[in-house]
Amino acid sequence: MESKIGIIVCGFDGDRQFITNAYIQSVRYSKGLPVIIPIVRSDRLLGEYIKLCDGFLFCGGGDVTPLLSGEIPKPWHGGTDITADLFQIRFMKQILRTGKPVLAICRGMQILNVACGGTLWQDLSLAPGKTLDHMQKTASRCRAAHRVRTERGSLVRQCFGPLFGVNSFHHQAINMPGAGVHVSARAQDGTVEAVELEGYPFAVGVQWHPEFMYRTSPETRMLFREFVKKV
Repeated sequence: MESKIGIIVCGFDGDRQFITNAYIQSVRYSKGLPVIIPIVRSDRLLGEYIKLCDGFLFCGGGDVTPLLSGEIPKPWHGGTDITADLFQIRFMKQILRTGKPVLAICRGMQILNVACGGTLWQDLSLAPGKTLDHMQKTASRCRAAHRVRTERGSLVRQCFGPLFGVNSFHHQAINMPGAGVHVSARAQDGTVEAVELEGYPFAVGVQWHPEFMYRTSPETRMLFREFVKKV
């Protein structure tokens, strides 16, 4: 029987909730059964989704509201939706109590960190030192924009090796890691590019977008397969 993977919607587009097709395809091609989970205001329904699904994929999307980390929004921050933020953070916390596998991509990794009590840079221009431009402008979203170095002994190293080229579509990033959040990869400029939750069966966050690299990258396919296999 195929593992049921709950894919949490990216956010709102007017009166619509949306999700990018690449997330669905990546789960399906990895032998998982995609289950789309909408933003709902019901803890009872969240509990039902947790019972229904074997693992959970948190996707990319807009900025995370700085107020949720106790910070005043600065001019650099982009569009936010506190309804989506509160739902995803609450849902993430409930899932992490179960031990069920979690793969968190881009914004999803930031949600994972905030749910664990960590903080974010509202914009990489606020981080110390000179940073790369992490919002690539290439025509194809599957092309690598910069490289990341993975930590020895991490799951991302098992999948991607010590040095790997990634795509990049973000301007926020992890500042202080939350409780139990271990940094397992960084870009050349020191930006956090992957995290893993210590002592948890499978909770991995990546700052890049592997769903767009699925067809071209065997390493990316291994990451998704490892995720689905852990359920």
